[in-house]
Amino acid sequence: MNMQTILIVFFVLAGAGIVVAALFRKESEQQARNISVITGGSLAAGGGTGDENKDKQLAKQRADIAKKLKEASKEDADKNKEGSIKQLLIEAGFIETKPLRFWMYSAAFAMGIWLLLNFVASWPPIAVIFVTIASFLGLPKFFLKWKAARRQKKFLEEFPDALDASVRLLQAGMPVSEAIAMASREFTGPLKEEMTRIYENQKIGVPLGQAALETAHRVPLTEVYMFATALQIQSETGSSLREVLSNLSTIIRARFRLKRKVKALSSEAKASAAIIASLPLLVTLGLKFANPEYISLLYTTPKGKFLATCAIGWMSCGVLIMRQMINFKI
Repeated sequence: MNMQTILIVFFVLAGAGIVVAALFRKESEQQARNISVITGGSLAAGGGTGDENKDKQLAKQRADIAKKLKEASKEDADKNKEGSIKQLLIEAGFIETKPLRFWMYSAAFAMGIWLLLNFVASWPPIAVIFVTIASFLGLPKFFLKWKAARRQKKFLEEFPDALDASVRLLQAGMPVSEAIAMASREFTGPLKEEMTRIYENQKIGVPLGQAALETAHRVPLTEVYMFATALQIQSETGSSLREVLSNLSTIIRARFRLKRKVKALSSEAKASAAIIASLPLLVTLGLKFANPEYISLLYTTPKGKFLATCAIGWMSCGVLIMRQMINFKI
């Protein structure tokens, strides 16, 4: 094994390790579901009434919601550990898709990448092996995470409006099931799908709280867990939902405002990262048109292919690191 092969193996292993670590990086544990959102927000809304009995009742209700929310979060975390691929498929909206079919699609995709690199791009064998492994294990899972995040974002965009409409119906004296049916009729996208499932499960005899908790497993967001546990407590104790749903709607809108503010503050860093990442590609294309013989050494000679592979690998690592540095979690 000559020195060039050793260097290729080293750079490819280092780059693949960083890329795979970034792709498989677990999201921060969601067991701490910001329970203070319920306690603090409800206290602020319920303060100043002067009715001690009502305050005690509300405090007991908030404590019950916080307890059930913590239990539900722990149960969902255990389920995620048992079958991550199955859970990701459910979160991405592919509820009917089995994990076996997902792995078959991943294998077909990796085979296509392998054929492309071998017979079209003519990459070094070591690089082809590691890119194929990443195409089989990393990219499909990354696609599922992206799809799930996009679905959750669309769900949250309409969730506050659905909660406000439900509060108005509850104030008018309508039952909770009718408010959920209204949300399934009036809204679109993932919110319509999940509310329809809650309503249909409730019609066939599933308790309303249990049906909502199943929705929280499919859309594992803090706000949905709050909604599910509030419905579960309401079905068990008959307490009022108006305060909890109203506070939840206010909190979701406040989080949206905070996210937009963070996005505005980090836009300069994101623009700089995009320019730095695209600069090598633009320079390469410019040299391709200005002096093709000069730049062709990168993909016609063994040393040029080696340098190009190392450059692509390390640029990818740099882009992923920069993305993690400017990707704020709220």
